[in-house]
Order: sequence, then C-alpha cells, then structure tokens
Amino acid sequence: MLIEQPARWLRLFYPHALWRMDKNDHSVYLTFDDGPIPEATPLILDILDKFGAKAMFFMVADNVRKHPELYEEVIRRGHKVGNHTYHHLGSFRHWTLTYAVDVTKADGLLRSPYFRPPHGWLRHTVYWWVKQNYRVVMWDLVTRDYSKWLTAEDVVNNVKRYTRNGSIITFHDSLKSIDKLRTALPESLQWLKEQGYAFKVFPDDPAGTYL
Repeated sequence: MLIEQPARWLRLFYPHALWRMDKNDHSVYLTFDDGPIPEATPLILDILDKFGAKAMFFMVADNVRKHPELYEEVIRRGHKVGNHTYHHLGSFRHWTLTYAVDVTKADGLLRSPYFRPPHGWLRHTVYWWVKQNYRVVMWDLVTRDYSKWLTAEDVVNNVKRYTRNGSIITFHDSLKSIDKLRTALPESLQWLKEQGYAFKVFPDDPAGTYL
C-alpha cells in the first residue's frame, strides 16, 4: 500500500472489489488491518468509543488465536470483522492453493463474508478464487499510518486531503502504527465529525455493498 488514494488504473486490476461506497452519501467507512494485538487494539477501541464511531477490523486470524479476548471485545463493542488471512500472507509469494487454504483456515475463526488482502494486492488467479467466496474490500484512502517516514501529523493530513463521500479509510491496529495513532486517530475522527461525515460500517449481507 504505497499510495494514499488508488488511481483508476489500479482499480481496473480488481474490478469487482469494493473501493468506495456511495459517492453521494456524506459518510466514511473506517477499517483497521492486521490486529488484534494488545498493544494497539484496546486503545483504538477506546478512541472509537469516544467518538461514537464503528469500524470493520480486518483481522489476521493467527492474532485472533493468540488473543481471542480481543476479538470478543471488538464484537462486544459493536464493530465488525473481516478476513485478512490466517498468517498475513502476501499473494505473490504463495501458490493459489496455499493462499486459499490459509484464507479458508482464517474463516474458521472469523466467519466473515468480507476479505481484504494483506498489502492490497492479489495475483489474478488468487483474486478469481477469493471473489467467488468473499466480498473483496480494498480502500479509497490508505492513511499510511504504518510508514516510518510519516509523522502523526502526516497521517492526519492524509485524512484531510483524501477523504471524500463514501471513502473506505484504512488504518492499522499494529505495532508500526499505534504510536502515531495515539494522536492521529482522535484528531482524524474529530476533523471528520467537524466536516459532517457520518461513520458507517458495511452491512451484514455484502449484497448491500453492490452500488
């Protein structure tokens, strides 16, 4: 995930994936990748609660295995979860069958109809398999909160610069991101509220995301 907002040509690689919700709806969809982990997820949940915001957490199932109480807490607080593979696999480094087995294993813990590939890339053969079984969710805005080259202020500025109606915004509940998110997440949510954006989550039935 090297670009904050995907260009049209990138979307053409995955035409059936969900990149953005209704452009006429003044709402945003918050997502968090790579958790849950005790060093990041509880703090993020507390910040979301403060702003009355719900989100979808694209979880690495091996982290769910290690920290089942965090998975339960995410659900208890009214958020939703998506599949982010079992071992945070990169599609281009594995055979299609290996990837499919890993995703299916993750589904045994997550049981979500939504899937987001780690790093935001899928080999064509893998994409073909995944989209037969899941609603693939990409992003309209990657905050790049994980980048060692960006500050918390940079993350907030990315939110301010690239957010638009229907944006699917990607943060990370990870060790790489949490120090920046301590300040960047509440500042981003405050700005979004001031701009009048509503916080929405994807419906239980992914058929409702086909616009």
